[in-house]
Amino acid sequence: MAVSKQVCKLCMDGKRAWRDNVFVARLGRGVKNERVYLMACDCLGAARTNIAQYFDWYSTERSHSSLQRSTPDKVYQALLPNLIRAA
Repeated sequence: MAVSKQVCKLCMDGKRAWRDNVFVARLGRGVKNERVYLMACDCLGAARTNIAQYFDWYSTERSHSSLQRSTPDKVYQALLPNLIRAA
């Protein structure tokens, strides 16, 4: 396989789990449908800024049904004291 010859990691955790591909595909679809296709950018720098703004909004303001209508940042902040104690 050409990718393995280039010493590229095929997944996030190195175990080649199908979940990694599903996560990346869903995230990419959301970015494209909610930001890239709706806002045309003139240059690469503007596109990067636009996508960075999308991820900031996605994490801090957009509610998620899987998180009981909370944002990822709020869920993380709520779990942080438990993570610190566990460490």
